Amino acid sequence: MSGFTPTHALVGGALIGAATALLWLGLGRIAGISGIVGGLMTAARGDRIWRLAFLAGIMAAPVMYRLAGGAVPTGASGTGPTLVIVGGLLVGVGTRLAGGCTSGHGVCGLARLSPRSATATGVFMAVAALTVFLHRHVLGG
Repeated sequence: MSGFTPTHALVGGALIGAATALLWLGLGRIAGISGIVGGLMTAARGDRIWRLAFLAGIMAAPVMYRLAGGAVPTGASGTGPTLVIVGGLLVGVGTRLAGGCTSGHGVCGLARLSPRSATATGVFMAVAALTVFLHRHVLGG
């Protein structure tokens, strides 16, 4: 893993925690990306505004970081756009099956000591480890 520094990880984690806490304390909402995106089309007007603002912030942050002189890593998976789209759709299906994503369960749910979120996060991590193992050692990637 190139470019990793503990300082970047610490600052990034603190920013994620702060954004999560502000959303919870300010609006009483959980910062789960799949729930924010999933509820975007059916949300009432006032509910839609904060969702769009949250998503805009997620997309603007790396641009602002880059403009400030930071190096933003590029995707170097070596896969084509079709595989990336299929992977994204599968992640979307998985988050619906799990009742949330890693940000909702792993950050917000664990912070609230939710047993459901602890289970979901454990499953996410186990499947991720299995996927990496299969990709690297069985499929030879």
